[in-house]
Amino acid sequence: MSSAKWAEASAARLPLDDITAALTAHGWWAGEGILTEELTEHLAAELDRLEDEDRLKRAGIGRETDFQLDRDIRRDRIRWLNRESEIQAGFLDFAQAIKLELNRRLFLGLFEFEAHFALYAPGAFYRTHLDSFRGAANRVVSLVAFLNPDWQPDHAGELVLYEDDETTERARIAPRAGTLALFLSEEVPHEVRPTNAPRRSIAGWFRVNASIGGQIDPPR
Repeated sequence: MSSAKWAEASAARLPLDDITAALTAHGWWAGEGILTEELTEHLAAELDRLEDEDRLKRAGIGRETDFQLDRDIRRDRIRWLNRESEIQAGFLDFAQAIKLELNRRLFLGLFEFEAHFALYAPGAFYRTHLDSFRGAANRVVSLVAFLNPDWQPDHAGELVLYEDDETTERARIAPRAGTLALFLSEEVPHEVRPTNAPRRSIAGWFRVNASIGGQIDPPR
């Protein structure tokens, strides 16, 4: 089966009524077994290939003049997705299907999707943060897809979603292969807990068009 077919099969598993209701009522949703086993296996293999080719870079925080590397805040390594391979194209098509449904059902005006692979080595983490500053109106809905087969509780590395106080937990999501999480970028503080095993995922963001002078803001 081609990557396009794997993406279509994963999109068919999306409980769209549940997703839109949960985002509206609670600001987040997560579901297990959304991505097919074939899709997660090939995405994980793609990430491993990029690692073997030394194409992952240390992740930072902020953008452009505010960009910085701070190992006290995050310690993952990343590679932005594009359509350089069939499997990357397949996942981006899967995200496109989500974007169209969110726009149709919630009238969010989402314009584009950006995403990167993320590899957390044992001991790596990402401290509590928001994916978009409140009122910035760029990233609207965040997406995390997990690529870790046979993930065990003692591996840790959970994605934890918090209330506004950044201490009360909304949810603790184990990074098991096939699990997908969506949440509102400006409203849900979250962190990646320190992992005890290599942790593979895709983090992505659905954005509105905040272009100025034909340039999408903010650029990568």
